[in-house]
Order: sequence, then structure tokens, then C-alpha cells
Amino acid sequence: MTAITTRPDLSAGSYRVWQRNRDVQFRLWRTELIGVVVEPFVVILALGLGLGQFVKLSSGEEYVAFLTPGLLAMFPMFAAVFECAWGSYVRLEMQHTYDAIIATPVSVDDVITGEILWGMTRATVNAAYILIVAIVLNPWLHMVESPWALAIIPLSFVPGLLFSAISICFASLARAMSQFSYFFNLVINPMFWFGGAFFPFDELPHWAQILGWFIPLTHVVELYRGFLKGQFEWSMIGDFAWVAAATFVFYWLALAGMRRRMIQ
Repeated sequence: MTAITTRPDLSAGSYRVWQRNRDVQFRLWRTELIGVVVEPFVVILALGLGLGQFVKLSSGEEYVAFLTPGLLAMFPMFAAVFECAWGSYVRLEMQHTYDAIIATPVSVDDVITGEILWGMTRATVNAAYILIVAIVLNPWLHMVESPWALAIIPLSFVPGLLFSAISICFASLARAMSQFSYFFNLVINPMFWFGGAFFPFDELPHWAQILGWFIPLTHVVELYRGFLKGQFEWSMIGDFAWVAAATFVFYWLALAGMRRRMIQ
């Protein structure tokens, strides 16, 4: 197998890598629980109710309701990014976990696929929790308008895979932990600000809309917005196709990058 092999060398080992990460999480979940549980409430109250008092949308929609699909996209994105960027680098270079795994009958492709599947799992769990929070607060804040919102949970598999694969791509290039500041500032921050989560996308300047179209988070937010409102448009098919195609491309790049890195 070489770095440019297009056909993934996959087996049940991918599941074993996912299982290994799951078992580690089961041991450590208590250390993350408070932050994971409290942060969505703080963000919703601060941005939705605090900042929302000063933001009036031309559509007449309450800002906290407008913000909801952005939160459903961003929190899972951060979960996948931290797991598959920083976490993968630690397992690759500091703990040498990957070296130990590929010493068994598990391929590099199995390792990376298992990592991406685990990042997807973390993203999906986060999406489900944010949706639960929105449903709990819905009688007061009216953040969810349609039962179709429940479809966001299985739908979040695809962006979870995408953001995990993007993160693995950078982890395959990074030579020091400090280099992840470039990834966060040049990749994650633009998605955070220009992905249509905080501002109506069609009211941004034309150049920002062009930039935003190339940002994965933009399409994820638009999909989630449609499901939360129960309002489906043909453009959502294009949004899903964009995310699915980007997922395939970045998955292949993640495999190729890690093959180069790990097969010396």
C-alpha cells in the first residue's frame, strides 16, 4: 500500500479503533461533563437572550431562534475538531498509540477511519444534546418549530465525518502542537464567523457570500435551519450534496496524508 492508493484498506479493525476511543471516553467522561452540560445554556442565554435584545432581524424572527441551527452545527464541529485534530496528533506523536495499533493486524486506513468515525460519534452526541437543550427551552424561547428537527440527529453523521476528516488532514501535516493555531485561526475561525451561524447569510456583502459558499459550515447551517422550521427548499439538496462530496474528498485526503506520515 502506498500513500496514493485510492482504495482504502479496511477491515473490522476500524471498529476496534472506534471501540478503543469509546472505552477511553467512558473512563474520562466525568472530567468533561460539567463543561459539556453547562456551555450550551450559557451560550444560548448570553447570545440568544443577551445579545438578542439588541439584534432585530429584518425577517422578524427572534435572534435566539435564528441562532439555533448555528449552535447545532458549531458545537458538534468543535467536538469533531478537537477530537480529530489535537486528539489525533497526541495519539500519533506523543502517546504513539497509532504505532502500537498498526503493530497488530490493523492497517493505517483502519486507524484513520476509526478515528474519523469516533469524531463523527462525538459530533452526533453533541448535536443530540444541543437539540435536547433547544427542545427543553422551546416553551419559552421557541427555538424548534417542527418535529422534523429530530432528523438532524442522523443527518449530523455526515458533517461529523466531514469535520473529522478535515481535522485529520491537518493532523497529518502538523509537526508541532503549536502549528494547530494556524488550523484554528485560518480554517475554524472563518467557518465560525462566515458560516451563516450569527448573521443572515443573504444579507452579508457579496464577497462574503462567495467566501461563505465554500465554507462547509454554511451548508450544514442551511440544512439544519430547514429541518428546525420544517421548511424544505430545493437548495437543501445542493447543500447536502456539497457536504457529502466534500466528505468524500477530505476522507481520501486524510487517508493519503496519514499514509505518508506513518509509512516511512
